[in-house]
Amino acid sequence: MLGKLLDKFCLNTLLLVGLVLVLGGMQLSSVLKKGEGGKMEETKPSLPRTIGEWTRPDSPKTITAENIFDYMNGAGELYVGYRFDHCDVYEYKSPAGKDILVELYFMKSTDDAFGLLSLDWGGEPLDGSPWPRALYGEGLLRLWADSIYARVMATEENPESREAVLSIGQAIAEVRDDPPPPEMIRELPDTLLNRWALRQDRTSFFRSHLVLNSLYYLSHQNILGLDLACEAVAALYEKDVSSGKESRIQMLKVKYPASDRAREALERFHEAYLPDQPFPAEKDPSEDITGVFSVEDGWMAYTQKEESIVLVFQCPDQERARAMIERRN
Repeated sequence: MLGKLLDKFCLNTLLLVGLVLVLGGMQLSSVLKKGEGGKMEETKPSLPRTIGEWTRPDSPKTITAENIFDYMNGAGELYVGYRFDHCDVYEYKSPAGKDILVELYFMKSTDDAFGLLSLDWGGEPLDGSPWPRALYGEGLLRLWADSIYARVMATEENPESREAVLSIGQAIAEVRDDPPPPEMIRELPDTLLNRWALRQDRTSFFRSHLVLNSLYYLSHQNILGLDLACEAVAALYEKDVSSGKESRIQMLKVKYPASDRAREALERFHEAYLPDQPFPAEKDPSEDITGVFSVEDGWMAYTQKEESIVLVFQCPDQERARAMIERRN
């Protein structure tokens, strides 16, 4: 976890508001606050008042869905595209003017916090988890800590600011639970069709069509009928080819609250994306439905089973398009 990797940056013993965190290679879970029966208590992070040359104000600035677009230009839609509650913002000031900005995004679930981190897997992972919980690069720490997504940013990176940023990250993570990634992420096969491997750095969890368009553009309209009640994954599978040519298949999977919503979404998608192709004849929402089609950039396919839809794009041929949605190895 994060505590282990802080050693990597030569952070041995840190004083955080009178609490000494000894980071001698111990797992972060060993210093988390537990409730009865070992269950994690939902505790708001207590950030250090002063760390190094940096000092924060007593109270944060609070951002809600109503004013998030005043706080940030352009990126606000990514946050409200998840189940966003509010954001607490702290500015750590230094006499030299090289400040550190801390943004704590409180989400309605851990899946939403994971989703925000999954939009960009760039940076150096700070733990050995299969799906990293903390990524650091060029003065920016991005952290998934249960239902919190955090960004800690130094205006200028140097050894002192890096130490301060990572120490703040430790304070955020230390009282949070350590849940697994969303179930839809965990269900993704590592390989399909033997040689098609999942690109973890191009895999994201989302709920909104605006977020989808930043991952894989389908339409400026919401042709998949996405909203905050949906769960969705975008995943890229890449083939290991000796020639060095890129060979990729894009997969989208969406889970709706009910099977009738999934069928309505599929019909809407087909009408918008494949207007010249007949929709498969099965109309009974209780029946599975599958379609494979030749399109401009290769072959695409979809299937609807109960409340879920799977779509694949850019397949090299009809056979592999069908096999991908059937998840055959």
